[in-house]
Amino acid sequence: MININQFINDFVTERQESLFAHDIQDNAERLTQQTEGKSLLVIGGAGSIGSSFIKAILPFRPSQLVVVDLNENGLAELTRDLRSSAGLFIPQDYRTYTLNFADPIFERIFRANGGFDIVANFSAHKHVRSEKDKYSVQALIENNDIKAKKLLDLLTEFPPRHFFCVSTDKAANPVNIMGASKRIMEDLIMAYADLFPVTTARFANVAFSNGSLPAGWIERIMKKQPLAAPSDVRRYFVSPAESGQICMLACLLGKSGEIFFPKLNENQMKTFSEICDDFIAALGYQKRVFQSDEEAKNYAASMTPDSHTYPVVYSRSDTTGEKSFEEFFVEGEQINRNRFRTLGVIEKNKRRPLQEVNEFFGKLEALFHQPDFTKEDVVMALKTFLPNFEHQEKGKNLDQKM
Repeated sequence: MININQFINDFVTERQESLFAHDIQDNAERLTQQTEGKSLLVIGGAGSIGSSFIKAILPFRPSQLVVVDLNENGLAELTRDLRSSAGLFIPQDYRTYTLNFADPIFERIFRANGGFDIVANFSAHKHVRSEKDKYSVQALIENNDIKAKKLLDLLTEFPPRHFFCVSTDKAANPVNIMGASKRIMEDLIMAYADLFPVTTARFANVAFSNGSLPAGWIERIMKKQPLAAPSDVRRYFVSPAESGQICMLACLLGKSGEIFFPKLNENQMKTFSEICDDFIAALGYQKRVFQSDEEAKNYAASMTPDSHTYPVVYSRSDTTGEKSFEEFFVEGEQINRNRFRTLGVIEKNKRRPLQEVNEFFGKLEALFHQPDFTKEDVVMALKTFLPNFEHQEKGKNLDQKM
């Protein structure tokens, strides 16, 4: 099996050094001042971005690290990874909890601790495939927005020095419900920006992150199954380490209400099929393209240890909510490209009054309490809050594809 991190550097990001290495070095003293001796709470810390954030911030020596995640196995692996990494600082007070951050027991832990200096929330439905029917849409909005608001209300009891909540490039001109939920999350946290410092970041796809299509290729190879990829979807990519670093920089260096994004050029976007070509070649195979899933699966099942070709199915995107390109900001947002070498900052965002946000969330929860609500009802409700939300319903979702 290939070294995935090296493959990402060579063929995906095409960077041997982190994009943000110079900004971290330039601001090392400020990062230490903001972190050293401080208490740190990371929600969703067992995931790809959350765990990378933890690894990015630990060198600045927080005094306490509490990690909350529903994934018990993920928390176990996080701890093993941290404890097994040479030279990585881990505070004496390091605790993990397998629970939902909206549970009453989480509130007990938070209050018993007297709050935390730094709070970072990575708990999110992040995949467009989360949008299938009214039940999956409700779960997505509950996690990304309604539970996030409950967390913000709790934070007002013990305001942190820094609060960060992860966003996505799909929040800029959203065309899917996941992206819309993240745009709502941005407006939500901005409504609290006068109560404690809040920041967020929109960034590119995290290469080979948990649950991503490229990470799935590893599983497919291990199971001798064909690889699939869209040929027309262009994306920006960052490495897992870079994903944690941009969040750390936004969390600790951003001013309240700011949104960070990586300064990447359009020519750095790649299609998944291009990356898949390189992945197959790195494994020592030649690709063999099939037009149908069934043909590819039958060929994969007949492969022998001596086979030199590997089956792939490349197709154009035809599922609900897929955007053909990525963007980090929209017309009218005030952009500063000069504060950091590799980071742009959206400054002075228009903030909705907290009362307006509360009223909208009340309408959402009332909608979800109606037993006969539909996915279309949810889309219409989101459009009342996000008039420019252009939802694209195609009647097909990613769970219907390889």
